[in-house]
Formats: sequence, C-alpha cells, structure tokens
Amino acid sequence: MSRDLLFVGVDVGGQTIKAGVVTDQGRALSSISVPTEAWKGQEHGLAQMAKAVREATQAAGLQLDQIAAIGVATPGTMDIPAGLILDPPNLKPWKNVPVRAYIEQEFRKPTAFQNDANAAAYGEYWAGVGQGVHSLVLFTLGTGIGCGIVVGGVIIEGEHSHGAEVGHIIIEMSKPRRCGCGGLGHLEAYASATALAQRANEALSAGEPSILQTRLRDKGQLTPEDAGEIFQAAAAGDALAQRLVEETAYYLAVGAVNMMHTIDPDMVVFGGGMTRAGMGFLERIRHHVREMAFPVPAAKTQIVYAQLGNDAGFIGAAGCARILYQKLASK
Repeated sequence: MSRDLLFVGVDVGGQTIKAGVVTDQGRALSSISVPTEAWKGQEHGLAQMAKAVREATQAAGLQLDQIAAIGVATPGTMDIPAGLILDPPNLKPWKNVPVRAYIEQEFRKPTAFQNDANAAAYGEYWAGVGQGVHSLVLFTLGTGIGCGIVVGGVIIEGEHSHGAEVGHIIIEMSKPRRCGCGGLGHLEAYASATALAQRANEALSAGEPSILQTRLRDKGQLTPEDAGEIFQAAAAGDALAQRLVEETAYYLAVGAVNMMHTIDPDMVVFGGGMTRAGMGFLERIRHHVREMAFPVPAAKTQIVYAQLGNDAGFIGAAGCARILYQKLASK
C-alpha cells in the first residue's frame, strides 16, 4: 500500500464527537471535537458526524479527495454488519440510525462502522501500547466499563455484534449489585467509576469514618466524577478510601483473569479516566491477577495502561477504515 494513504476516524460519544485524520502508519495528523447534541435527534447527530469529518480534514490541511476511507465508532447496541446503531442508552432518543450508509453517501468514500470500545482496542493494538503483540484485551474504565478484544489483527465482534461485552460478565451471584443495564452481578456494577462512587456513598451513609465525609456533606452524595477524590484520599492514607480502591483493583483483576482464562491474550490493557489513579492502582490489579490466574498466563500476560488516551477511539476507527480499504483494494 502507498505510504500516502490517509483515513478519517470518528469516535461518537454521548457528549462529544472526536475525529482526526490518521496516516497509514497510525499517526494522527489532526484531532478535533464537536458537540454530539444527541437530544436534537439522530438526523442532527448524523450531520454532526459529517461536520466532524470535514473539520478533521481541514485541521490537517487536507482536502476530502485526499482521504481514502472513513471509519465511525459509536457506543450502544448495534448491528455492525448493517451499519446501524440500534437503541443507544447514551444517545437518546436515537433508534436504528443508519450511520454507515449516511456517511458513505455523504462523502462517497468506503466507510467502516464499529463499536467504540472495539475501535479503541484496535487503536491501541495498531498504534498504541499493543504494537507488536498478537492479541490484547482493552478495558475502558469510566462511568461504565467497555471492552474490546483483538486477536491477530481481527476485532472480535461476535455473531450478533455483542462480542467483548466484558463489562457485563457476571462476577457475583450470592448478593449481586444491580448494573446500570438492569442486570445483576455484572463487573460494571462493581468496578466502574459509578460503582466506586456508589460503594463509597453506602459506606459513608453507614457512618464509616473518612475524610470523604466532608465531601459527602458538601455535595449530598459522591458521583462518578468524584472517583479521583477517592483515589486521592486513599493515597493520603484514608482507610475507607484505601479499602474501596483495593476492592476495585480486585474486581478488575477478576475481569482480567476471566479474559486470560478464556482467550489467553498477550496483553490486558486498562484505559479511561480511572487510570489517572496512577501506577500504584495498576500494581494492585497485577497483584490480584497473579493471585488468581493460572501460573503461565499470570507470568506471561502483560498488564498495562493504554497509551493513546482519548485519541484511541478515532485512531482505531481510522484503522478500521484502513482494513476496509485494504479489503476492497485486494478484490
């Protein structure tokens, strides 16, 4: 392939749409964002995606005719082969949105469509911390827990576009917590920033002593955005915060070990806002993985933080566009 091929990746989020032009080697030439404004309806949302493509291209100092293909990654339930977002909880009131067809028709370019966590995983595999490995699993840690799996350059989408929903594996059956999706005992209900805040609120409301009690009095309750304060309190020696952080590391290790015992990847990657807790948090995850995993994967699987930050989604989406372009060019 020519080294001059360029791709646009688009990463649609509940609040913002990120986009950038990416080279054939995975280097971002631009990075822009526009508001999603989901409440204005899906037609407006599609127009915002198109706007992001144009702005990303302009920001790179390029013309649209220099773009080989486009990739779009979105959250929510989807039909990947059909190019549809079905019923995304973070993009209400959208339903059955023909993302791929719209972008393809708007720009007359080959257009790839992918789940946002899958795209982020592929971004790390292609251009981030996973360069050179054969397989990886990415956990994205935020208000929820997303996941993507890449094996031999192939994203594991599943037969029904629901592959790698690892945030919803069941890790507790005896007294399960309720997940945001409505299910019981899911990993996300224990290890997301939302779950961390909920568990903190429960302990504080029960009267457990903590420097976080002041924060609770000021705000009424802690929110997922306060996860950083819980990590800071733990670093300052607060016993409750330390217990909550340690439990979170343990739960994430349970998720990692489940994947290690299922697909045996080269690497397990953690990304998202909670990784700002620092290397100490990662070391606790590694500790619990070593305690629970079979000896060989425990010794050989790399447990690392992601490298690409918030750019992983659009870089991975561009990587998916590159794969599509290669497939079409080979016919």
